[in-house]
Amino acid sequence: MQQHLHMPAGNDAFAAELYQRYAQEIFVYLRMHTPTREDAEDVLIDVFLAALEQKNFQKVPIEKQRAYLWRVAQNKANDVYRRLKRRPVSPVEQVADSLHFDENQEPEQQFMRTESYALLRSHIQRLPELQRKLLHLRFVNGLRSKEIAQILNKREGTVRMLLSRTLNTLRSIYEKHSEG
Repeated sequence: MQQHLHMPAGNDAFAAELYQRYAQEIFVYLRMHTPTREDAEDVLIDVFLAALEQKNFQKVPIEKQRAYLWRVAQNKANDVYRRLKRRPVSPVEQVADSLHFDENQEPEQQFMRTESYALLRSHIQRLPELQRKLLHLRFVNGLRSKEIAQILNKREGTVRMLLSRTLNTLRSIYEKHSEG
């Protein structure tokens, strides 16, 4: 039996229900595949606008609605990637982070902190993709283990264990580097 989203009177109600149902999971995907939060938000809006511009989209079975939204999200994320590849731009947050100035810190302390961040980023880049994805979902997107487990299609306990091992691995890499 094909399931449809409940369609209260008016297209706005359908749009709101569609957004409520799929926006969070698609946003997490887009945030992982776009350079900034603002880019992900813009693409997310484009995804839902594309769906709502489709004639009779509300009559499409729910499984096909979800598949369509995901296909559009992937295509639009690819478009952002291609555009950035042609004309790379540094996200404002990245530049701001690297230029962060604390009046109470000496220049040497600021340099050491900047160097530590760069070292941490390089260590993270050497981790396997799954571990990088876990760190991104947890610390960039601020998701809990339960939410990450749903996104990665893993058990919550597995996500907690992998996250713990990843942090321990980074800690040991950091300690070895500071000793050497």
